[in-house]
Amino acid sequence: MKISYNWLKAYANVDLTSQEVADLLTDCGLEVELVETYQSCKGGLQGLVIGKVLTCEKHPDADRLSLTTVDVGAENPLHIVCGASNVRAGQHVVVATVGTELHPLEGEAFKIKKSKIRGQDSEGMICAEDEIGLGNSHDGIMVFADNPPVGTPAADYFGVENDTVFEIGLTPNRSDATSHIGVASDLVALLHTRKNQHITLNYPDIQDFNPKLTQSPILVEVEDAEACPRYTSLYIKGIKVAPSPAWLQNRLKAIGVRPINNVVDATQYVLFEMGQPLHAFDADKIVGNKVIVKKVAENTPFTTLDGVERKLSKDDLMICNAQQPMCIAGVFGGEDSGVKDATQNIFLESAYFQPVGIRKTAKNHALKTDASFRYERGCDPNITVYAAKRAAMLIQSIAGGEIAQIADFYPNPIAKKEVRLRYKQLQQIVGKSIDNEIIKNVLAALEMEILNETADELLLAIPTNKVDVTREIDVIEEFLRIYGYNQIEIPEKMTYSLSFLPQNPFIAVKETISNYLTDNGFHETMNNSLTKAEYSENFDFMDKTQTVSLLNPLSRDLADMRKTLLFSGLENIIHNINHGTTDLKLYEFGTVYRKNAEVNRNEDVTKRFSEKEFLGIFLSGKRQAESWNEKQAEVDFYYLKNLIINLLKRVNVSINTLPSNMVEATKTLNNVLQYGVGEDVFVSIGQVNRKLLKTFDIKQAIFYAEIDCVVLAKLTKGKKTVYEELNKFPEVSRDLALLIDKQVTYKDLEDLAFKTERKYLKSMNLFDVYEGNNLEENKKSYAIRLILCDKEKTLTNNEINAVMDKIIAAFESKLGAKLR
Repeated sequence: MKISYNWLKAYANVDLTSQEVADLLTDCGLEVELVETYQSCKGGLQGLVIGKVLTCEKHPDADRLSLTTVDVGAENPLHIVCGASNVRAGQHVVVATVGTELHPLEGEAFKIKKSKIRGQDSEGMICAEDEIGLGNSHDGIMVFADNPPVGTPAADYFGVENDTVFEIGLTPNRSDATSHIGVASDLVALLHTRKNQHITLNYPDIQDFNPKLTQSPILVEVEDAEACPRYTSLYIKGIKVAPSPAWLQNRLKAIGVRPINNVVDATQYVLFEMGQPLHAFDADKIVGNKVIVKKVAENTPFTTLDGVERKLSKDDLMICNAQQPMCIAGVFGGEDSGVKDATQNIFLESAYFQPVGIRKTAKNHALKTDASFRYERGCDPNITVYAAKRAAMLIQSIAGGEIAQIADFYPNPIAKKEVRLRYKQLQQIVGKSIDNEIIKNVLAALEMEILNETADELLLAIPTNKVDVTREIDVIEEFLRIYGYNQIEIPEKMTYSLSFLPQNPFIAVKETISNYLTDNGFHETMNNSLTKAEYSENFDFMDKTQTVSLLNPLSRDLADMRKTLLFSGLENIIHNINHGTTDLKLYEFGTVYRKNAEVNRNEDVTKRFSEKEFLGIFLSGKRQAESWNEKQAEVDFYYLKNLIINLLKRVNVSINTLPSNMVEATKTLNNVLQYGVGEDVFVSIGQVNRKLLKTFDIKQAIFYAEIDCVVLAKLTKGKKTVYEELNKFPEVSRDLALLIDKQVTYKDLEDLAFKTERKYLKSMNLFDVYEGNNLEENKKSYAIRLILCDKEKTLTNNEINAVMDKIIAAFESKLGAKLR
């Protein structure tokens, strides 16, 4: 939110530097994030002066140039070569002296230098209005009919306004500070409390408000008083729409608001002045001379000011005429509701709408306006009449017209909240003993009225603009903001208690896994647990009954709690691919969320919802960076499988001991290898299917593995790394070529071998697979290597042959294998 210092001083006559103001505001919770300078004309017309052309002659070597001497109030006149056709002796003109930087309307800024033009000296420039940013005309130089004094700075003559603008990072709870008067109120309270400067807060004067018309021709009817507790309106007849005066345009431009016309600018001015949104309707376009505040049917089409047709919700509060909606209440106007150049009569709205309804409507339609920004935080319901009168008087002063009597619908006035403040409680929270009179002075500076006082406590009436102050602790927070956190001394002695939480052993396991993956070239990602609603809606494999959706999402992109790590990982991958990185190794520890549809809504929340942590691993592209002495290879399923096996070995989990299952395809992966523990799938390894990749516009293969961290925690619980002495005796390798049925897997062979020989068989490896010619139908050939050893002695040939015979016999009898 931007605050103009010049505008601020209209309500608080302070004499402080901009930095002092910034420090004070930041210290009271209105953090000033940026201080910048504003000039109504870029460059502030610095270096430009009023001059008088003394002589004007044709350039001897150029027909379109003139040689002039110009008096700018210096000791000697300037010699200037001018290309304007309308330059004449005796004219009063704008002169840019040497060293001046000009900021034209179009093009970049440039500096005036002393130069020679066609052999003649030129010591400045006589300017046209577009060359100094004051207008669009380039027909010739600016000539003044009123002959202003020579040497007058152009900035003084044109009344260039210089201002300081504060960019404030406003927190959502500070609805009372969404205006210049709100910020000025805090500034006055700060000066009164901390610097003992008794400055009065100057509110705009509306004593001269004098309606000439007895009754408005527009009838107002509020059908939904719950969504619109107060609706104030008035009618102004016979206005003339025109550009706003310079002072009003400068006020709005300083805070980044584009002026439109005098009527709209006046409503904008009051909005930023006192925080009350207003809307001016063209009264002659209100069908039936009737304004109805109500909700309309679901999916009613409505075209807003930006020309976009939107489908309304049944919960959207609308400002309607006798036939159709005209405006989304508190959010955005309709296409035909605004004030145009031909408008002669206006209907001015100053209302109070329920914040929750405005917030939902604004988010539903993805509309964020200055009005909704204030309404959804909570405006002051008791300033609507004051704001309407202020705006009406301002409009009348710059656009003319006659004002009708105010109509005010306010059936249930909103009273000030009453809060009790205990002196002892305040001092305990603050951590300092503060005199009661100081406390009362600060509260008075915050316009909190003392209704009753005892020796121990105060009964306070809270201003209705402070919607977040409802409890004693809120009052204490308000007091501290103004009194100053920095005035609370740090005590010489501080006491605190130490708490010891049991260490989660799985943290060490996660750290080991992270280190292993990082050492192997992986990068860890961290993604938001909130994800896009379209993932649940557009993918038929997502069970929508399990989706945990937010009641009031910030946007469609942050509407659901994620049910898988896969989508966020694919978002990471396409982001990297789009930025030129195609070789990717990523992993993420993340939580997924599901709703247990079968559980009653009244059940405990821990039963209605479940969350579970997973490890997701993504591979794509080349295995390693390009090198002259190493051939590049693409990552594949077996590369990922081997990585997972070694990773789990690193945390003492042998995946080979777990039951496995090969699935041709799941809803997201192809050729999926799954390992289970009980009824749970512990590990899934596969290739992301092309249909899913296409939705993310990913054209390269992606391999994905997912590990259930809950199961992993159980498998690693209590396990420690055990080290043993290296075997002193030699290993023996034996190779077998087996002819087996196609349905027999390598894991079947491996499991049977280790079950048959537990003592001497150390490891087993498949190094060749053959299917094709010269083999029986439905047969395949496996070449395997077995490693045998004994920890206590060197194996003899007889022992080795005995082991091999036993294993071969088991292969033949149990799996139907034959030696080739």
